[in-house]
Amino acid sequence: MLKPKSNSVQRPAIFADRDGTLIEEVNFLSRIDELRIFDFTFDALRALKSAGYLILVITNQSGIGRGIFRQEQMLAIHQVMQERLGGMIDKFYFCPHLPHSGCICRKPGRGMIDQAMADFDIDLRNSWVVGDKEIDVLTGKNFPMNTAMVLTGYGRRQIETIAEKPTITADNFAEAVQFILSMAKQGASR
Repeated sequence: MLKPKSNSVQRPAIFADRDGTLIEEVNFLSRIDELRIFDFTFDALRALKSAGYLILVITNQSGIGRGIFRQEQMLAIHQVMQERLGGMIDKFYFCPHLPHSGCICRKPGRGMIDQAMADFDIDLRNSWVVGDKEIDVLTGKNFPMNTAMVLTGYGRRQIETIAEKPTITADNFAEAVQFILSMAKQGASR
């Protein structure tokens, strides 16, 4: 795992949603045996790492606040994800609060990304938020950052009704990464 603030060179980041984006959507995932990483996730993350991106997971986990599972269970899932994904995730950020708690960390709030910016030297201009829900798009627009909506998880259901359109729409995380890397080569990021 990358050591936060290890140098003064800013790096672009991918702020990736967890459920429905990197892993299959399981309503209130609480057990390791329910964890299913998409087949394309490993190679997509490797391509991002090779291109110099930080990979930061930002995830709302209201199951903790609802008492459905404990924080320790979620942390165990993150540890297994990290192991299966070759340690490529630089850091996991999560919000344990209920949707209407008014916290600043719950997406689309700024809290998780603000914390990541305190932990790492991030080039926001060339960073992306990637997820399967409108809240992921709104999170990116709060900075502003480029956004990618994937059609896995809830994406296919939400894409037609969202008010804020993403920078790009992709079938899945791997396709989004291809677009992102292609746009970076062309200098098309903001």
